[in-house]
Amino acid sequence: FHEDEKLKKLNTLVTIENPFRVKQFSRMFDENKTDRNDALRIADFLRIQRFTTSPIKEEKYMALQRLTRTRYQLIKQLIRTKQHFLENLTYKCNTLAREMRDESTSLFSATLISLMTEDFTLDELAELPLEAFCDLLQEKGKGRFKQPEKIAKAIQRAITMSYRLGALAQESINVVLSVLVREIRALEKNIKELDKAIEQVIVVIPEYQCLTSIPGVGKVYAAGLIAEIGQIERFEDQTKLAKYAGLSWKVNQSGNYQSQNTPLTKQGNRYFRYYLVEAANSVKNYLPEYKAFYQSKYKEVPKHQHKRALVLTARKFTRLVDTLLRKHQLYTPPRSVIEK
Repeated sequence: FHEDEKLKKLNTLVTIENPFRVKQFSRMFDENKTDRNDALRIADFLRIQRFTTSPIKEEKYMALQRLTRTRYQLIKQLIRTKQHFLENLTYKCNTLAREMRDESTSLFSATLISLMTEDFTLDELAELPLEAFCDLLQEKGKGRFKQPEKIAKAIQRAITMSYRLGALAQESINVVLSVLVREIRALEKNIKELDKAIEQVIVVIPEYQCLTSIPGVGKVYAAGLIAEIGQIERFEDQTKLAKYAGLSWKVNQSGNYQSQNTPLTKQGNRYFRYYLVEAANSVKNYLPEYKAFYQSKYKEVPKHQHKRALVLTARKFTRLVDTLLRKHQLYTPPRSVIEK
């Protein structure tokens, strides 16, 4: 709208406003919801000047945003598909997930998926001699299994302990699993293609080097953050940046009373919040400072330890992102870390 010729002639000020705030404002008025009343309330909201103007996000950020947001949608779709796959795999072999929990092999490895959806029935796998089963695993895994005998025993133990479906139900489950496997592989391929496209686009935005200088933050995570932030000057400080991501907690206070229950608002940009949390989850594995912070928050509560600690770590990480982008600096580890 800021490029519209008619609006330019009227010397109008273009701003982007959160529709949730306008909706909350309009609730003060007891009236019918019509297009005319909606327009009047929006005008009233803008008239009292409770909004803030910010630089319009440049086209290069918008182009990058199309890629990173599509990647987010595919990731969510992949998670749902994998959950559906595990649900149906439970019908076929209900103890497999439990038996494989202590093994290094994922239930979504190509070898396990092949065993569960192709060639062999469960009875055939259960009756297969251990040595032959190990050879089969090494053949399908291209020799990558360090302890094929241990994995073979775990699979056969899971098959033996699982209940059996009837032939008709078994066939239906096999069809569903095959369809879901193809969908999982297609989604993974599409995500890789998007990652390549993102890495090609991000190099034209020099700010990405500030974020990729942080250990654990690659080009894709950096692109996801930059695409949603745009120009860092759009935000007054790191507090506003965190609130934009929905990483803020409402204070409930009256007189001498101060509530200890401060839930996360989650009213911000869900794409930005996703990339912040994912990047923070990666960074804590590389930076001792963030690892120690995560562990301290993890131990503070008896429930939801991981989610709470990770979100608080992401909030801490927001300050680092804001500082590096605002000062156009590369990350340097604290002096204490360098001395060690």
